[in-house]
Amino acid sequence: MTQSACVNWPGPLAGVRVIDFTRVLAGPAASLALADLGAEVFKIEPPGTGDETRTFPPMRDGESHYYLAVNRGKKSIVVDLKTPEGLELVKDLAARCDILVENYRPGVMDRLGLGYETMRAINPRLIYCSISGYGQTGPLKDRPSFDIVLQAMSGALSMNGEPGGLPTKLGIPLGDLVGGINGPIGILAALYERERTGLGRHIDVSLMDGLLGMLGYIAQLAFFTGHDPARPGSQHPNLVPYGIFPASDGSIVVACLTPGFWGRICASIGRPELTGDARYDTLEKRRDARAEVNAIVSDFTSRHTVDELLAIFTAHEVPHAPILGVTEALTQPQAVAREMVVETRHQTLGTIPIVNRPIRFTDAPQPVPEAPPVLGQHSEAILSEVLGLSPERIAALRAAKIIA
Repeated sequence: MTQSACVNWPGPLAGVRVIDFTRVLAGPAASLALADLGAEVFKIEPPGTGDETRTFPPMRDGESHYYLAVNRGKKSIVVDLKTPEGLELVKDLAARCDILVENYRPGVMDRLGLGYETMRAINPRLIYCSISGYGQTGPLKDRPSFDIVLQAMSGALSMNGEPGGLPTKLGIPLGDLVGGINGPIGILAALYERERTGLGRHIDVSLMDGLLGMLGYIAQLAFFTGHDPARPGSQHPNLVPYGIFPASDGSIVVACLTPGFWGRICASIGRPELTGDARYDTLEKRRDARAEVNAIVSDFTSRHTVDELLAIFTAHEVPHAPILGVTEALTQPQAVAREMVVETRHQTLGTIPIVNRPIRFTDAPQPVPEAPPVLGQHSEAILSEVLGLSPERIAALRAAKIIA
């Protein structure tokens, strides 16, 4: 059967099992990526409220928007890890899994009896991914961290905001979400390595390391100049024109990344003679004449509506974009064509919209993701189908409040 002929193909990680001890955002974002790729993710939640984000408002019929956002396609099992029986259950489950993901502070999993050395002894093939604010080593490893703290510690916060003003937190919680990027990269690399060695590996993902790595050319600029780059606002430190420009009824983004685009911008604003103007004919000259160049572009854009500018810049193939709100972004034609919002069936909420998987495979479509689970939705099924426990044993565990 060809890939294009597959029906309900779960994804390239079909058959891979993940035991998921993550909560809040950084860890769940990592296990979400694995679920999106077809892995079977068993989310271990404590009795009572489960993952803390299940209580984060706003709520709808008892379900949190926050939890729904990062737990699609997972299976929830409620186990009391503070009991010996609960601990043995998750160890038995880990013995049947390929990957373990956790995002507690360093040392917590060891204190629970679920540290890497313990789990490796149970399952030498287990790939164990630890995601934490500062990593498993270093003077800050035991310090609590949140997204804004990590943005501040990594230098990312210092680069965001308007020149002369206070730094501004990034709107997207990138300090946490970087764990959802680097965690799966390390896991997939270790999964590939295991094909050769037969052994798992411990992966140490630091969220601060991730943000430092994302500084990219900003870090290199600091290395070259010996000082911190100035806060550029929506502009680029070296490329001009690049940023937000006024329209008569709003604003628009225009970006000139390469010399070739400068000529297109000049033509689009009715100033083709500027292409060869000796004052602006190199990247360095335009950077040094930033105020003049921006004033020229702004003078043109401010006399046109956003819709008029979209038509003009599209005709001249100038990189540009309207500034969309979140709702408009999710419903724009490109997002609709890519099916980035789909409907799925939630156990208590009924049919709900969710953001779709961001990675697609040509000629091998995956089905719509399953809805995020309600608390303990899959406890019985996992214990029965994966661990092979009898209905009587499951009933006894539930009566003892070890599972829920």
